[in-house]
Amino acid sequence: MKRLWEEFRIAGGFLTVFPVADELSGDPERLGRGMAFWPAIGLLMGLGLVAMDQALTPLIPRAVVDSLLVLTMIAITGAIHLDGIADLSDGLARGKDREGVLRIMRESRVGAVGVIGLVMVLLLKYVILHNVPVQLKAQVLIFMPMAGRWTQVLLAAFNNCIRSGTRAGGEFVDYVGKREFFIASATFAIATLVLFALQGLVVLLVFGLVGVLLLRYFQHRLGGVTGDVLGAGNEVMEIFALLLIHLLRHA
Repeated sequence: MKRLWEEFRIAGGFLTVFPVADELSGDPERLGRGMAFWPAIGLLMGLGLVAMDQALTPLIPRAVVDSLLVLTMIAITGAIHLDGIADLSDGLARGKDREGVLRIMRESRVGAVGVIGLVMVLLLKYVILHNVPVQLKAQVLIFMPMAGRWTQVLLAAFNNCIRSGTRAGGEFVDYVGKREFFIASATFAIATLVLFALQGLVVLLVFGLVGVLLLRYFQHRLGGVTGDVLGAGNEVMEIFALLLIHLLRHA
């Protein structure tokens, strides 16, 4: 039980700016095993966003609240995943092959495509979140960060770590296996069913399918993942999570 608690703390310390496990977070093996609790940390983030939304909505316009919600997610995570989407966007746009993509991702500067990718991610999150029906907003705020972090566990559990020297190294991926994926998936599945009842089965099926497609893409294009790839996967799938709820609502 003590080890599970340590792994939970490590997950919280790595994914957020809160110093809850500084003395434990330097070990790649512990970081890898801590990925079992990444969706749980996303769930707690979502609950915090719901509390913030409910506290601010009666006081200020919804557009301002939604902007603050997006900004809060950036602040809580230290923009760690946004760094990944900028680097990966540059690499995929300018790199002609695997080595070229990884070389560009290693560069310290962010190119034009990276900036565009970063801006579009933030814009899409805000616009889609702002158009979420009020009656679904709490569920969406909880589901979105949890789904993004489950995607990272999926990518890590079934991919190799590319030791490319990127700034956001993913060496801990080597220690993510079936145990971590099972715990993360159980958390994600149970919470999704609680949030959306029977419709949650459709949410899990569609989201899982898209997650597998993203996994196969990175396997084919890069031969594995880095920390930047995990962060980018989180951002892409958070946007898809928002879109998916919209699509199911209209369906």
